[in-house]
Amino acid sequence: MSVVFDDDVKACAALVQRADPDRFRAAMAAPVAARVVLFPLYALNVEVARAPWVSQEPMIAEMRLQWWRDALQEIAEGATVRRHEVVTPLSRVLSPHLAGVLDEYVAVRRWDIYRDPFEDQEHFDAYIDHSSGSLFVASAQALGMADEDVLRDYGYAVGVANWLRATPELENRGRIPLLDGTPEGVQTLAQSALERLNKARANRVAISVEARPALAAGWLAEWALKEAVARPERVASGSLIPGEMRQRLSLMWTVSSGRW
Repeated sequence: MSVVFDDDVKACAALVQRADPDRFRAAMAAPVAARVVLFPLYALNVEVARAPWVSQEPMIAEMRLQWWRDALQEIAEGATVRRHEVVTPLSRVLSPHLAGVLDEYVAVRRWDIYRDPFEDQEHFDAYIDHSSGSLFVASAQALGMADEDVLRDYGYAVGVANWLRATPELENRGRIPLLDGTPEGVQTLAQSALERLNKARANRVAISVEARPALAAGWLAEWALKEAVARPERVASGSLIPGEMRQRLSLMWTVSSGRW
């Protein structure tokens, strides 16, 4: 892989550092060649995640998400790609197929614009799969060979962990993030995600060494899910985050062992 750590990639890294410190730390623990791929993808994640929230007008939020879908379509079709500090480096690392995978990742974020609850478990699972799962598919497969089913199991687990951590903020913004916000409901959801995590790990041989740096972004998921099972009240209190020392040790172990 040609390493082109140019001003656009540096801008992506700075954006991720400001807005998503967990993924920034995971990316910085990866080889330089992998960072060139991961930083544009994680910058896309920042931009798409905040697009539904930048305006109280749903139409404006819809237009912002559509802008990213149009950019990804340009990459997928091999057309002339618009000049942009995130889109330009993305166009160098995404295949047409992965650009299509990320289109569904953007499309599903329309849920964030409105205040309707999830319809049922299938709707919730699809949201997590198409957001977190699709991001892992794109980031891992852009680095190397990786089985999509394993990535989606892992992505679901990490997505649920991050969703539980974000639940208080989502509720403060007027959203209804959980189908069942009772302690029992939280425990059931977290346990289900842990099972998907264990399933992914049982098939880790299907993830190549080259693709593994992308999975380091889930380094806090197991701890968060286990805590949600043991102490579901930590979700409502917004305290589903380990101490700084535990975070550092967990990331070091994940990266050094390659066992995500």
